[in-house]
Amino acid sequence: MEVTVNTTDQVTVFVIRGSVDGLTAERLLAVMDEQVNGGATRLVADFSALEYTSSAGLRALLSTVKRARSLGGDLRLAAVRPQVLRVLDLSGFTSILKLYDDVPAAVSSYA
Repeated sequence: MEVTVNTTDQVTVFVIRGSVDGLTAERLLAVMDEQVNGGATRLVADFSALEYTSSAGLRALLSTVKRARSLGGDLRLAAVRPQVLRVLDLSGFTSILKLYDDVPAAVSSYA
């Protein structure tokens, strides 16, 4: 897994590539926590290059969205691939998180 962090229009975008599983979820959570601890609460996760997420990845997302919302922000997902969408849907995450077709739509949703 590779995570790149970009900030645009007061929104922090996490570009996540590869797979999030039991071996990589803690690193993803650490990157997201670092941004939230630094004051970023308007978050977007770009899933266009995410091939797979396990329950460990879902826990990292849940932890981050709870923390961001408690501080007045949110975590929104963009460009979710069909195989990842299936996992999100089966686990009920599509009712917890807002999903957008692409990163610009997710970023502009904060306006």
